[in-house]
Amino acid sequence: MPLRLDVKRKLTARSDRVKSVDLHPTEPWMLASLYNGNVHVWNIESQQLVKSFEVCDLPVRAARFVARKNWVVTGSDDMQVRVYNYNTLERAHQFEAHSDYVRCIAVHPTQPFILTCSDDMTIKLWNWDKKWSCQQVFEGHSHYVMQIVINPKDNNTFASASLDRTVKVWQLGSPQPNFTLEGHQRGVNCVDYYHGGDKPYLISGADDSLVKIWDYQNKTCVQTLEGHSQNVSSVSFHPELPIILTGSEDCTVRVWHANTYRLENTLNYGLDRVWCISALKGSNNVCFGYDEGSVMVKLGREEPAMSMDVSGKIVWARHSEIQQANLKAMGDAEIQDGERLPLAVKDLGACDIYPQTIAHNPNGRFVVVCGDGEYIIYTAMALRNKAFGPALEFVWALDSSEYAIRESNFNVKLFKNFKEKKSFKPDFGCEGIFGGYLLGCRSSSTGLAFYDWESQELVRRIEIQPRQVFWSENGDYVCIATDENYFILKYSTDAVTKARETKEGLTEDGIEDAFDLVGEVQEVVKTGKWVGDCFIYTNSVNRLNYYVGGEIVTIAHLDRTLYLLGYIPKDNRLYLGDKELNVVSYELLVSVLEYQTAVMRRDFNTADRVLPTIPPAHRTRVAHFLEKQGFKKQALAVSTDPEHRFDLALSLGELEVCHQLAVEAGSEHKWRLVADLAQQQGDLQTAQTCLLRAHDYPGLLLQATASGNAGLIKEVATEAESQGRNNVAFLSHFLTGNLKDCLELLIKTNRIPEAAFFARTYMPGEMSRVVGLWKTAAGEKIGQSLADPAQYDNLFPGLKDAVKSQQYLQQTTKPIPAASAASVPGNHERNIIEEMRAAEASGAFVYIAPEGEEVEFVDAPQQPEKGIDSLNEEVLITPSAPVMPVSMPVADAPEPLVPTPAAPPPAAVPTPELIDDDITKDVGQELREEVDAFSNPDEDDWGSKEKEERLEAAGSASSSTVPSRKMFDWDEDEAEDWGFQQSKGELGYKVWG
Repeated sequence: MPLRLDVKRKLTARSDRVKSVDLHPTEPWMLASLYNGNVHVWNIESQQLVKSFEVCDLPVRAARFVARKNWVVTGSDDMQVRVYNYNTLERAHQFEAHSDYVRCIAVHPTQPFILTCSDDMTIKLWNWDKKWSCQQVFEGHSHYVMQIVINPKDNNTFASASLDRTVKVWQLGSPQPNFTLEGHQRGVNCVDYYHGGDKPYLISGADDSLVKIWDYQNKTCVQTLEGHSQNVSSVSFHPELPIILTGSEDCTVRVWHANTYRLENTLNYGLDRVWCISALKGSNNVCFGYDEGSVMVKLGREEPAMSMDVSGKIVWARHSEIQQANLKAMGDAEIQDGERLPLAVKDLGACDIYPQTIAHNPNGRFVVVCGDGEYIIYTAMALRNKAFGPALEFVWALDSSEYAIRESNFNVKLFKNFKEKKSFKPDFGCEGIFGGYLLGCRSSSTGLAFYDWESQELVRRIEIQPRQVFWSENGDYVCIATDENYFILKYSTDAVTKARETKEGLTEDGIEDAFDLVGEVQEVVKTGKWVGDCFIYTNSVNRLNYYVGGEIVTIAHLDRTLYLLGYIPKDNRLYLGDKELNVVSYELLVSVLEYQTAVMRRDFNTADRVLPTIPPAHRTRVAHFLEKQGFKKQALAVSTDPEHRFDLALSLGELEVCHQLAVEAGSEHKWRLVADLAQQQGDLQTAQTCLLRAHDYPGLLLQATASGNAGLIKEVATEAESQGRNNVAFLSHFLTGNLKDCLELLIKTNRIPEAAFFARTYMPGEMSRVVGLWKTAAGEKIGQSLADPAQYDNLFPGLKDAVKSQQYLQQTTKPIPAASAASVPGNHERNIIEEMRAAEASGAFVYIAPEGEEVEFVDAPQQPEKGIDSLNEEVLITPSAPVMPVSMPVADAPEPLVPTPAAPPPAAVPTPELIDDDITKDVGQELREEVDAFSNPDEDDWGSKEKEERLEAAGSASSSTVPSRKMFDWDEDEAEDWGFQQSKGELGYKVWG
């Protein structure tokens, strides 16, 4: 039977002629040197060109990665060797290596050496630790030396291929070859060593279109491979698979079996002649260089041939050798998650076929090895042959003594106790089989069909193209994994039995009720195992997860691709292996899995019995599982994570639990959430406590105002002020009528102008003090432009009434019961000054002058005054109480203000400094001149008639006449009138439009 070898193309990179290719050992990179003098580095995964070096204008025939130095080393037809740092793309070194074309470069795996060969018929050894000095020259070939390769089993020897029709084997340190292999009829182009430990073989390809296999110990040719029709340009023993790869100028790559030398496959990607082949140790990737580009393919399966039985014995294949490791042999050694286990390995012997897969039967007594289109069943302990035969695929049933093989796409054979039991042909063919509780057959036309092992009757056909099928140990669940997702199905044995008895529910696709869909997950399963009702798997992004009851739990994030081997309940550990046959372990408590399985089966008695055995550190994971299943109360009781418990309690409305957890956490966010919950449940007292602890003063204020709780508002004011939440504190003081604290808060927070406005409106008795503070804070220049009521009381008519009204309100204002709120008039409907005067007249209110009050207030007549609206037109303005007029800065005043009652001579009047505004200065100067002229009768600028008119106008003018902000547009007469009134000291308070 042919070797089962899948070939998947991973990268196609079009370019000029490729003369050499190489693969990076750790990065997903392919290196290609081109005939046009460039070197390209391609990313295999993204299929993008990631790095490029312009080496020279001549062909670059050799390029190699030196991963431990981050180098790319090139050899070209200009006889130069160049070294580039592939991270910085800088050239690190360059030297002339030969006197003719450089054909090949080989990098020593451990020493700081490279070997180069050339058309000058020499081979040279270079040491980069000694400034790239030439350590040795190997001479002996009589024609171009085309290729050199270092022996992977003895790094001190290497082989060379030459157009002198020979292959020579050399020793480092010796100038003469150890021996010469002759047999080709034309020049030899390529050579490679066999990597396995059992055969001392070399392979060579030549212009005679032949490939020869040499035994270099006996110096004989053991096999000649014929098939190519043109020169053989490249040959390679694959380092991992039992295959030989040969490339030729006939445009094909041929794949040969390394043991039987049978031609297995021929690859032709239509890119013209093949020039080079490179395979990487530890990987199934191989790249080819062609005339028109390069191709990278993946051969076979990367999953290692490993298997573990239920007792912890692991069997794997290293090439054709079968080895065993026993987990029990480690004793009580401490195991760290993800660390490589120090296993003692035992050789069981060589297998007659090359193993591609190894699998224990369910009870672990036997192990089957599949490969080369055959299978062999061995005893697991002694590797004794129990059965063998040809097979494309082999699967075990859940019954340990039963198995099936696929002989062809149309025939499946069933065996029991190593004897053939039945041979049957699935109705729609069989392109793949799957073992387990039922026998699965895949067909590209109809999908997946499940058959009964005993009767071979169709159980159910499902339209799906599975990649893998995993059955649980008891047959209750099955996972069907595709290339894009996986499905969890529940199998009903009772429904199948009933349908067969009653013949109901039977269709051409089998029994309709045989399976129920449990869940679908958009993840790609790489390997998987069932433990109870939990499906454990590794996915395409290297996560180790398990699925149970609709929940996916991540056990670990893996740093590389690992493959599930099995689970040992006694150890509470899960075991995985990698392709280098290393074994690692992760903890997974069997008690957790048992508990989750019991919950899935609704067996709560078992779940309650298992719960005490789960350590506290793992109970949160169980709680998350219970929450996903809808058992939030049980999850709250099980969880040990305070955050998770708080979320659960909040969703369940458990106010006491939430409150307790919030006390433990001391988080403001949690207190807010508890407050919301308390408000929803109508527990306002708890809500207030929580809001206070959360420092949520806006929320407290909202609750206090909504409930009419004045005491709480005062408490909010105090707390908010202590925490620097000044906006809330101010509003709280204001709502409770605590105007004094409002004013002091504005002063304390350095909001002096706002404090002045506030005092002017609500506390006129405090105006003088606040204006004094404002003058101090604003500076001398601005301070001179501010009017203090104690000095310029003529600017503040009605101020005494306002102060009295303030005191009147303080004495008479009382809280209004909510029941009476509708019958009490609003402030906008009251005239506080009239109320105060009436109370004063009746003796109900007595004004108490503040201590030290000396200012005599002059009340302005209560009559309409002229102001300016937004359109600069005069309107009537009537002051209203209880809102008092606000003292505004008088920086725009065109004339210094004159205090009353006495009007000193103009020269002695202290004049506040004016704002630096040209227009203002001009008007002010003009007014001063007019005042001076008016006060000096000897001046001729004023006629007697004009004086009489001015005096008459001044006598009839109301003290409430107010100049508007249109003063900059006044004519001279208006300015003169205003200046006259200023001189008489009869100007009332001023309103700015």
